[in-house]
Amino acid sequence: MVSLSLGALLFILILGMPVGLAIIGATLLYYVTNNDVPTELVFQAFVTGIESFPLLAIPFFLLAGEIMNVSGMTKRLLNFADACVGHLTGGLGHVNVLTSLFMGGLSGSSNADAAAISKTLVPEMEQRGYSKSWSAALTATSSIIGPIIPPGIGLILFGLIAQVSIGQLFIGGILPGILLAVALMITVRIMAKKKGYRPSREKLATPKELWHSFVHAFWALLLPVVIVGGIRFGVVTTTEAAAMAVCYALFVGIIVYRSFKLEELFISLGGTVRVTGIIMLIVAAANTFGRMLSWEQVPQTLVGVMTNFSDNQYIILLIIMVFLLILGCFTEGTANLIIMTPILMPVVNQFGIDPVAFGVAMVINVTVGGATPPLGTMMYTVCSINNVDIKDYTKQVWPFLVAIICVLVLITYVPSIVTFLPDLIG
Repeated sequence: MVSLSLGALLFILILGMPVGLAIIGATLLYYVTNNDVPTELVFQAFVTGIESFPLLAIPFFLLAGEIMNVSGMTKRLLNFADACVGHLTGGLGHVNVLTSLFMGGLSGSSNADAAAISKTLVPEMEQRGYSKSWSAALTATSSIIGPIIPPGIGLILFGLIAQVSIGQLFIGGILPGILLAVALMITVRIMAKKKGYRPSREKLATPKELWHSFVHAFWALLLPVVIVGGIRFGVVTTTEAAAMAVCYALFVGIIVYRSFKLEELFISLGGTVRVTGIIMLIVAAANTFGRMLSWEQVPQTLVGVMTNFSDNQYIILLIIMVFLLILGCFTEGTANLIIMTPILMPVVNQFGIDPVAFGVAMVINVTVGGATPPLGTMMYTVCSINNVDIKDYTKQVWPFLVAIICVLVLITYVPSIVTFLPDLIG
């Protein structure tokens, strides 16, 4: 029966149906055709899947990001990034990457970061002589940084499903996020030299200019520090930190920057509700799917298959990594994370793989698919906003993807890169 449901899920996804509805349809097929399992369980699993207090962190963090984007904090971060790296070869390309690194702490969502930078920076890059398709490809790949910089939504979902400390995941994502930014900036420099892209400013910013731009962006840059610090020192839980982030964003937008009007709150709420609805539908549907897999002992079977195939954890990690990269090309990253985490965690535990390091690597892995053809969500976001042809985008994106995958391999096989800060802070 489970094979029939898995086949139905694949078929429905190929037809282009939304991921949440596809999972529900395939799971319903299992419960309806299996006389040994009461059909009522599917509805029970659907409801209990979102009856989780920590899940409240997701809409709160999304709302905080929406408020900070509407209040113009993105522009302040852009100016600070330009002051830091605008003098380098391919200056606006470096600004693009650094802004994604800064913005990851605001929205925690790759699609939100891709959309914000596409609207603000890509038109400026095109005006300065950068290829529009190259700029769009860089924007999509640099937005991969967002979900692993606190407060990454992907890390929250993984932590809830895998029963891993979200605070440790937040701290563990900091160094990999910086490594991703460095790898992309090296790639930008190499490609910019070949393409003849010039710096966005003639010379390095003076200390006065750098300080001025930092002061303007200070309140936006402080948010991730407040969130991680509050969780680390036990002042707030993850959910409370998310609610605090909303209050902080409102305070900064209305009182400090005076650029956010209360009527704009409805715009922010509308965007938050839309994204939250999609995520929660997938979470609820995936919970019913997970119940089905547990009933049929699919995770245990997978552990047995992999154990018989190899007892080397490095080979197992390679198989998982390649599988997730291929899967990400065809299905949405959040859905992959929610579906595959309960399947893969027994394998991770069986082979003694550190769950925090695996969690960060897995979030990066499933997010990469959002920037890859044929079905990447960030790819479609940047291409639709900037009217870029998918074929032109595809030609430009590969060097950036290679850089991202190199970092992914590094943190997968050197887990201490992820665990160093959590272990240091305790």
